[in-house]
Amino acid sequence: MEFDAIVVGAGQAGPALAFRLAASGRRVAMIERGPAGGTCVNTGCTPTKTLVASARVAHLARRAADFGVTLPGEVGIDWPKVRARMEAVVARSRDGLTKSLGSTEGITFIRGHARFTAPHEMEVNGERHAAPWIFLDVGAHAVAPPVPGLETVPWLDNARLLQIEAVPRHLAILGGSYIGLEFAQVFRRFGAEVTIIETSPRLIAREDPEISEAIHDMLAAEGIVSHLGARVAAVARDGEGVLLRLEGGPEIRASHLLVAAGRRPNTDDLGLEAAGIARDARGAILVDDALRTDVPGVWALGECNGRGAFTHTTWNDYEIVAANLLDGEQRRVTDRLPCYALFTDPPLGRVGMTEAEARQAGHRLLVGRRPMTRVNRAVEKGETTGLMKAVVDADSHRILGAAILGTDGDEAVHGMLDLMQAGVPYTTLQRTVHIHPTVSELIPTMLGELQPG
Repeated sequence: MEFDAIVVGAGQAGPALAFRLAASGRRVAMIERGPAGGTCVNTGCTPTKTLVASARVAHLARRAADFGVTLPGEVGIDWPKVRARMEAVVARSRDGLTKSLGSTEGITFIRGHARFTAPHEMEVNGERHAAPWIFLDVGAHAVAPPVPGLETVPWLDNARLLQIEAVPRHLAILGGSYIGLEFAQVFRRFGAEVTIIETSPRLIAREDPEISEAIHDMLAAEGIVSHLGARVAAVARDGEGVLLRLEGGPEIRASHLLVAAGRRPNTDDLGLEAAGIARDARGAILVDDALRTDVPGVWALGECNGRGAFTHTTWNDYEIVAANLLDGEQRRVTDRLPCYALFTDPPLGRVGMTEAEARQAGHRLLVGRRPMTRVNRAVEKGETTGLMKAVVDADSHRILGAAILGTDGDEAVHGMLDLMQAGVPYTTLQRTVHIHPTVSELIPTMLGELQPG
């Protein structure tokens, strides 16, 4: 069939773009081989943050006495109910999107695996489809590191972990980065013994050392064991569980093994060679600042282009492409600031450069820090873990980066993000009156106490 546009992948960018193109009067083919909603809705943000919420309730219930609240009996976990709640939240998003894609005028929703047969032609279920515009939003998947014996054990990725029938007795996690740490805390709070194995000398090693250390200490306080600078020499079955042998270290016997050691774009089976579309060594489709591939009329959005691994960056990819094609704008990927969060409890909100990155880039620095023990709202909530930090260019007074690890840190950091996007000096925020008592009100105070870094 002939269309005005083909969109491959019903993740975060694809459907929004399909709806926008259809609203402009174009005939659009929306192709998806799996559940609508992509990773975020089905195996990423939506289910995991639902689990984080359940785990937080359990954690606070166990701390009830700290707040003068008494509860009858021991706090327990009903995993089938926890999982059912998670699946209901996922289904609400997925099913609503599926219905919209199937009922929107101008969109033909095609289920199946799409492969290029030519630069502007694709085959799905043995049928040929062509369009002058093709948009790829095919996402990525978890990959396993080259660990001897890993192929012999039933290891889990983030998707399969969500489908387990019971809370693990002992969950071992390969990878001490964002996905691994969120699952570590969740399942520890659900009652599992949890062990993290990380090859770097620090957890989430891209962060500044004090942030990594604070997160390590936070997880350790909950009983999570981390082996840092450790490598797995071999993995083997151990009855119904898994045995991990560390190089020069102990043996770890676990009931379940989660591999959270990286992801690879879903581009190996798209037939990109037939279209002449180039990829890098990791499999990411090469794009320019407007997300165009090297084939005119073909764009790549989301995780598959290597320009961002988050739902919010994928959505921004949609906004950039739609604005440039349909609104006559000239938006670029490089206009956006890097920002993300680690959704442990408390969370980490991050924007811009770390102190190490800013120093390496040659900036003369002013640095501000404030522990959450000196934030009244955190003290009142009984959640004083963490700190806030800002890195400022000493010459321009522009904020280069910020991190807030602490209660509501994932929300409070947006004030810094907005100021950075506006390109105004830190004094604008320093002199702004914030509401008391909040976490955000201490950001101007911290900025007023900047020291040469």
